[in-house]
Amino acid sequence: MKAQTKWFFIGLIGLLILSRVVLALPASPTTLNFISNSTITTSLANRSLDAKGTITVITMDSNQQNYKWKAYVGNVTGKVALDDANGKSIYDWNLGIGSAEVYVSRFSNINWANIACVNQTSIDAEETGLGISLTLKDNINGTFNMTTHKSFDVGIIPMSGCRSTATYINDAPQTMGPAAFFQEVLLRDTTTGNLIYSTLVDSAHTGYDNQPHDFQLIVAENESLAALPSNYFFWVELG
Repeated sequence: MKAQTKWFFIGLIGLLILSRVVLALPASPTTLNFISNSTITTSLANRSLDAKGTITVITMDSNQQNYKWKAYVGNVTGKVALDDANGKSIYDWNLGIGSAEVYVSRFSNINWANIACVNQTSIDAEETGLGISLTLKDNINGTFNMTTHKSFDVGIIPMSGCRSTATYINDAPQTMGPAAFFQEVLLRDTTTGNLIYSTLVDSAHTGYDNQPHDFQLIVAENESLAALPSNYFFWVELG
């Protein structure tokens, strides 16, 4: 049975605290609250006690958890404001979050002035860093295998035609394209080559569990039992 609660497959998650930026660039969220965490329940091994000298025909169905990945879903609130160093606003613009994006990366030192679509070098480096085989079908390269996402801006940098995918709606895959919801796009910091996951916010839209969410995304993980869960950092861009 699939878990029905909102799911955050959470490793050790780092929250990078930054002062609010003046330019129209992604910023760390002022608050980040974890609501719930769940995963599928592993069933006990099944067995069959068959009589000696018999031939038993068996059919099996398995829903196996993929430990190369974990996911985040949730909601976004906030404002675009003109603030001082103490966070006091002299004015704010009620722009809503209709065109917002959420960004997630294993690397905290992102240079938001030098962002571009991911390239194969950055994907290969991320897979190597997480111990993911470059030949697996469920690796980063095989999962983000489309380039037909909605165009959007990171700050003032336009993004289109990047490696992308879309997460599920009501437990079912979507037809990927500009009209898909919860699109997820791979970017890179061209200064370092570090990979960034970005997802386009779809305010209170029905998500993977048939419940309303603003965003949902998947990120890669090291599936080795000897490896600690990966640390991920979060940013939001409103407006």
